[in-house]
Amino acid sequence: MTRMQAAEQLRRALQLFANTLSEEQALEVAAVYPAWEAGKSYAVGDILSYGTNQVGDPQLYKVVQAHTSQADWLPGQGTDSLYDAFGLNQAGYPVWSQPTGAHDAYNKGDIVDYNGTLYRSLIDGNTWAPDAYPAGWEVYTA
Repeated sequence: MTRMQAAEQLRRALQLFANTLSEEQALEVAAVYPAWEAGKSYAVGDILSYGTNQVGDPQLYKVVQAHTSQADWLPGQGTDSLYDAFGLNQAGYPVWSQPTGAHDAYNKGDIVDYNGTLYRSLIDGNTWAPDAYPAGWEVYTA
């Protein structure tokens, strides 16, 4: 076995292990996740990277619907039914992203960064943005 083959196998082993991590843990090793590819079959729960987030780290996405990717179904570009972006702001708080259903709705006590302001959810199953349903959120001061 060549060094290149060994390195590729090690990277694949790390990717398999990385799929067992929480979203917060995944963000700590974002470079381990495979880059999005066109023509690839993705399963629900797969994590992949595509582009960079606002702090320059790889942007991670969790697959929420099994599918074979297409060049015109890019993560973060109108494909919310396929991919759920996740990430943290510079202070370590999750950046708000529009939930697509119960599987990724915010729950009471969840704190998110929405347009540079921290908010805490006051309800379970919160799928609304703080400015769309202010009664579901309160400004949070760390």
